[in-house]
Amino acid sequence: MAEQLRLMHVHAHPDDESSKGAASTARYVAEGVDVHVATCTGGERGDVLNPSFDHPGIIDNPALITEIRRDEMARARDILGIRQDWLGFVDSGWPEGDPKPPLPEGCFALVPLEEAAEPLVRLIRSFRPHVLTTYDENGGYPHPDHIKCHEVSVHAFEAASDPDRYPDAGEPWQVKKLYYHLGWSYPRMVAIAEATERHGLTNPYAEYLDKWERKPEDEARLTTRVECAEYFHVRDEALLAHATQIDPDGWFFAVPREVQAEAWPTEDYQLVTSHVETTTPEDDLFAGLR
Repeated sequence: MAEQLRLMHVHAHPDDESSKGAASTARYVAEGVDVHVATCTGGERGDVLNPSFDHPGIIDNPALITEIRRDEMARARDILGIRQDWLGFVDSGWPEGDPKPPLPEGCFALVPLEEAAEPLVRLIRSFRPHVLTTYDENGGYPHPDHIKCHEVSVHAFEAASDPDRYPDAGEPWQVKKLYYHLGWSYPRMVAIAEATERHGLTNPYAEYLDKWERKPEDEARLTTRVECAEYFHVRDEALLAHATQIDPDGWFFAVPREVQAEAWPTEDYQLVTSHVETTTPEDDLFAGLR
């Protein structure tokens, strides 16, 4: 393919682009791929998760979180070297309690699917990505916005190429490949445990690994491993840009970067749909397109 390759990631909140697939994003940017992130919500209902974060006025004016998270996103965007657009929906928040309370009126998770997908269809037809990534049907974890992001992404992936759907949203465009981000897996946890042991370090995830319910069907999802350890430092810089959300002393950074690179030097994906010929396992989201 002679034209510049284009990659679109669809995420639920600001910071998701940095915690999921950021090192492979940085690798593709370095290779000259045009990468665009679509952020579904502004993260308006997100809590401040970094205990060391201090901003004058945020306690008295929680609405500042929206402005702050937009500024954080701008910094992460510059670090990763990507384009980014807000789809304009309102964070649904994380419902707590048993039973869980109703979701807030007007939030992203409650927007009808046909309506919620329109801005993404429009953006796909404008940017014309060759590859699109998003979350699996469980949202990666069951946050209502992550699940909605999955639904919207799959719907838009299919609709963007159909001239009879969303006729006012631009010229149709067929995205060639659809992937789901895959995060932590049992083999990855074991690899990190073995690497920390080799280096005489304490495995910070040992308790989590002991409780892991291993499911071979989950491991079978992995089709594509993108080598990107060289860019783990970019991922970490982008994560730290989201200062309200990321504790610099937290679990994201609990294993030294060089040990992570030795144990598991890839970011992982599931190929869901391909309109080009490719063979799995792959080591490139653009396999079959280059």
